[in-house]
Amino acid sequence: MRWALADGWTVARRDLIHWANQPMTVVFGVLFPVVITLAFGYLFGGAVKVPAGADYFAFLMPGMYGMTMLFGLSATMIAVATDVSKGVTDRFRSMPMAPSAVLIGRAVADLLNSVLILAGLLVCGLAVGWRPSSFPGALGAVGLLLLLRFSLLWVGMYLGLLLRDPGGVVAIQVLEFPVGFLSNAFVAPDTMPGWLGAISEWNPLSSTVAAARELFGNPGWGGDSWVAQHAVLMAVLWPVVITAVFFVLSVRLYQRLDR
Repeated sequence: MRWALADGWTVARRDLIHWANQPMTVVFGVLFPVVITLAFGYLFGGAVKVPAGADYFAFLMPGMYGMTMLFGLSATMIAVATDVSKGVTDRFRSMPMAPSAVLIGRAVADLLNSVLILAGLLVCGLAVGWRPSSFPGALGAVGLLLLLRFSLLWVGMYLGLLLRDPGGVVAIQVLEFPVGFLSNAFVAPDTMPGWLGAISEWNPLSSTVAAARELFGNPGWGGDSWVAQHAVLMAVLWPVVITAVFFVLSVRLYQRLDR
């Protein structure tokens, strides 16, 4: 474990140096969700009926925080697939380093990038009038959002290793939108057809968004189902299960890339 963490940090530093040399990539990553949030808030805010008649941004922001964690998945996929297609991954595999180090390094670097993006979006929320009800609750909500992002990192790395070609990632990237909108981020699941609403409620993103709204003290849709009533618990269980599954799958796939 010590060997893997040390090698993983070396790989993470490589990615951080790349971003330092190409700062506009980071700047765009921070500004893009801010622009989308402002577009949703000021263009559609007047047309959406918010639960309990609350301010639209108080309802919108937790959903945008969750969506931003989901949409970061494609950046991880593209980075991993690019390294594979250019032979960078093969060079790493030829070195005396822990098999999981490349993946751990990518996870650490992308998680740090996600922290920066989420911080920018939190500042945007505060600027437009969104407020959490308590500081401890806000810390808990941010922790759950980053936990979801960490689990999705491993999904992205697995898909990047599986596809191996940045061009093929586009097909998977398109699926981010239906997965994101098939949640409670913007629409109440009970307004959907029964089977679609059930899928929406059991969407891991829905659990994280509902838990974030609860911890931030912001309005949400609620719901009578078990998963809706235990949103915080599910916001922990879903990422743990996803991480456990895709960490093992990613490491095994990485080890047999040349086969």
